[in-house]
Amino acid sequence: MTMSDVPGHYSRGVLRARLRAALIDDGADPDHPSLDALAPYDQFHGRGLEATIEIADALAVSAADHLLDVGSGIGGPARYFANRFGCHVTGIDLTDEFCDVARELTRAAGLGARVDFTTGDALAMPFAGERFDGAYSMNVSMNIADKTALYREIHRVLKPGGWLVLSEIAKGTGDDPDFPTPWAASAKTSFLASPEATTSGLAAAGFDVVQMRSTRADALAGIARARAMVDRGEKPPHRAVSLIHGELAAAAMANTARALADGRLEPIEVIAHRR
Repeated sequence: MTMSDVPGHYSRGVLRARLRAALIDDGADPDHPSLDALAPYDQFHGRGLEATIEIADALAVSAADHLLDVGSGIGGPARYFANRFGCHVTGIDLTDEFCDVARELTRAAGLGARVDFTTGDALAMPFAGERFDGAYSMNVSMNIADKTALYREIHRVLKPGGWLVLSEIAKGTGDDPDFPTPWAASAKTSFLASPEATTSGLAAAGFDVVQMRSTRADALAGIARARAMVDRGEKPPHRAVSLIHGELAAAAMANTARALADGRLEPIEVIAHRR
């Protein structure tokens, strides 16, 4: 597996058209969508905007801070942080199409002066050392085999004492999940670490882990709420997987829900600080 295999899972060249059609169907202005209108689509991680807000609530961020979004997707969390705190956010993502759409949406939201995106590899980021006050990464490391290199690279670009939040899917008990999943079409690009391996890896890379908690119960509750909404004929609150993956989405979400229910997947949130 090479890192070049990963963008092919996410990018098909139709993201703009799909998003525009989805916004029109929602009754939103596709040329000037509000952050609220984008929220069902641009938070491409477990529990969507709910998880982003949860992370933001746990942090002290000032307008003077410069944050790093590792695996920024189409930019939902970056725009949320910049809008809420008035800070600057730089996102980096391996997928060109994600970065292109992220820039367009950010300009349309009037946040272009405070949010920027770079196409690049999280294992070799084109940033100077000790540049960022804080960093976060949401549902990204599942595609990265060399987590030691990831943690060391984030450590390099953070200022001393800078914080890191990881919101990821860890390996639970039993077999691997069935594929496809939202992050991988097959085991070829899926690399899950246990919660214990995650915290020990961060410590070895120079981080002090402040908190690690499972969010599995929250994820299962969110799935149940979404199913109830669909049963009532409503749209589910988080539609990013369908936006990104189209026809593949139903199987990917069903496989993930089963693996969460039987404990093969363990979503976690980790807060750490650079020594």
